Amino acid sequence: MRTQVGIVGAGPAGLMLGQLLHLEGIDSVIVENRSSDHVIERVRAGVLEHGSVRLLADAGVGSRLEREGMRHRGLSLCFSGRRHRIDLEALTGGRCITVYGQNEVVKDLIAARRATGAPLHFGVDGVAIADFDTDHARIRCRIDGRDEEVVCDFLAGCDGFHGVTRASVSPNAYLAYERTYPFGWLGILAEAAPSSDELVYALHERGFALFSMRSSTVTRLYLQVAADESLDPWTDDRIWEELCARFAGDDGWTPVRGAIWQKGVTGMRSFVIEPMRFGRLFLAGDAAHIVPPTGAKGLNLALADVRDLARALAGYYRSRRRDWLDEYSERCLGRAWEAQRFACWMTAMLHRAPGGNGFDYRWQLAELEHLVRSRAAAVSFAESYVG
Repeated sequence: MRTQVGIVGAGPAGLMLGQLLHLEGIDSVIVENRSSDHVIERVRAGVLEHGSVRLLADAGVGSRLEREGMRHRGLSLCFSGRRHRIDLEALTGGRCITVYGQNEVVKDLIAARRATGAPLHFGVDGVAIADFDTDHARIRCRIDGRDEEVVCDFLAGCDGFHGVTRASVSPNAYLAYERTYPFGWLGILAEAAPSSDELVYALHERGFALFSMRSSTVTRLYLQVAADESLDPWTDDRIWEELCARFAGDDGWTPVRGAIWQKGVTGMRSFVIEPMRFGRLFLAGDAAHIVPPTGAKGLNLALADVRDLARALAGYYRSRRRDWLDEYSERCLGRAWEAQRFACWMTAMLHRAPGGNGFDYRWQLAELEHLVRSRAAAVSFAESYVG
């Protein structure tokens, strides 16, 4: 099998890259080792930056997002028993965020890919890459029980943190920077109408909490817990009681309760690999960088990576220019480290670290007070948040 670009991974990064390349008339093959149902059903990020919404629209996959996405013009920070609204739209000259689940983005991109008839293979076994330091990079795998070899000009590693593409690179060829956090998020999905039109971030003596949503009938909420927390003691009643305690404020607002139909604990880490290019192999999204979810940057970074990669590949095939390919890693890493700065700052401000003392908590409260009282601080926060 011969193609111009071989893409490993059919998450949002790989699928979006395939769509953008199709619009440029560039052939690609996408292979994914998991089933399409697994890829679609994973409930992940749901906050899209202003630029990500525009990219989806420009790529021809934004019609359902425009109809069903929930546009948020602001968000609230809850601490010391009070809620404070940050007007993102006013502070950024009209930019906002949109809540639209990553699984919905994936559905739209899969539908678009299938409509083109371009190769998209799920449930692929034994995926391996080779020869990416030559002009004929290769993907070897088994598709529908047949041994296949995809020969391509370029390879895109969009297969996530645990994927095969980064693992195929010699550890001597890159530097990896990583931080593992001593806490995680217990996340739930509940059949409950959102009790707020916007996200609510909370810092409480007992830890962090986040109120979000996935639709007009489904609420997504998170609690800070230990990184190795067991779900066994977390009954539905206990989860709701803890959420209400951490969101408690003088305005009486609490999340609407409903049946919890999914719960899980997610660990938190920061990770960046430098560089993101190895010969004809380009890493994108979680294969190259992970950010704490506090800043809502992971999905947006992945989409921005493949936007730049698609532009660089289009320049190469149109006029054989290589400068955009050569600049890919530097451009993406600058953006990734800025996202790390913001996400790490938000994480430190809103989570109670194990072993933390009264000084740490008072510092966090002072930081939040500064953020809600200083317009300059609020503008900086809003610009970083909306992208």
